[in-house]
Amino acid sequence: MAKPSSPQPEAPADPVSQFEDAMRELEEIVQRMERGDLRLEESLQLFERGMALSKTCRGSLDGAELRVRKLLEPDADA
Repeated sequence: MAKPSSPQPEAPADPVSQFEDAMRELEEIVQRMERGDLRLEESLQLFERGMALSKTCRGSLDGAELRVRKLLEPDADA
């Protein structure tokens, strides 16, 4: 018997929202982990999620940097 699919959360409409949402969640994870009151398994799960969010943020920043570099190229206005 097939498992009913759970509803997928909607992706943020634009890269800026995606970056800001990922940063917000990452900051919350860091705060929770810094309190030091988590069980080991929960800490590991949060760490894994934090690493994934960090990778997402890094990709967004790299993409933004590339866009800025292209805009600053001398031929960009041609």
